[in-house]
Amino acid sequence: MSRRRPTPENTADEAPALGSGGRFLREVRRRETGDDTRFPFSVPVIRTLTGLRFDSPVTFFVGENGSGKSTLLEAIAAAARLPAIGSADLDADATLDAQRELAGALRLLWSRKTSRGFFLRAEDFFGFTRRLSILRAELLARIAELEGEYVDRSSYAKGLAMGPARTSLAEMERRYGVDLDANSHGQSFLRLFRSRFVPDGLYLLDEPEAPLSPQSQLGLMAMIQDMLAEGAQFIIATHSPILLAFPGATIYSFDQAPAATVAYDELDHVVLTREFLAAPERYLRALREA
Repeated sequence: MSRRRPTPENTADEAPALGSGGRFLREVRRRETGDDTRFPFSVPVIRTLTGLRFDSPVTFFVGENGSGKSTLLEAIAAAARLPAIGSADLDADATLDAQRELAGALRLLWSRKTSRGFFLRAEDFFGFTRRLSILRAELLARIAELEGEYVDRSSYAKGLAMGPARTSLAEMERRYGVDLDANSHGQSFLRLFRSRFVPDGLYLLDEPEAPLSPQSQLGLMAMIQDMLAEGAQFIIATHSPILLAFPGATIYSFDQAPAATVAYDELDHVVLTREFLAAPERYLRALREA
């Protein structure tokens, strides 16, 4: 017998108190449902989750691999019904079955409900650029095919036939450039990110630093700063000490259960990176002696 999956509960207060939470998503709570012996409910941070507040326009989830930060981010994206930039939509992505089940156990509390924004996993960025390249090649092939079919027809007839393909190609190139694959991964990622941004949106990013150099991570931070001025809210799962330094951000550590806020200078990621850069030979010597 199939189990009925709970429907995510989304609640918006009519008049939120000043400073009561993030610009859009104020808090996520877990309802008393789900089997704590099965993934993802068995993950310590998920198992002990009662409520997580978003009191800043930018919130970071940080923790080791397997700590649950990406799992919870994906579940929030599914519960908020955000569109995904990637190889498959959230509702159709077979790799997110467990996260969708967790989404059904979440209650989202909003200061202001928004349907704008998107969810982006860095790993899906490459699939998205491949989809764009294939679509662009198909449009170019269709235009060339119509050129041959209408070689003896009037310019008016040819224009009518080729109009839809040319319009789609022009819109794609206007939004994403002539060829995302022609740029570096970092340049392509930032261009894609900016092209899909709309004001007053909720943006969930999973490890966006993956395709970015340190310089490009600073570029992403500058973009986020500009977008905050246009009413955006960000929740970001990351390992990057650079991104985690974003001014005024709230940082939740998933290396403890339940997840708790941690100051930037106290993060293991930051402490270890700082100590390594100060004396790399000490760590490298330990590796050689191991």
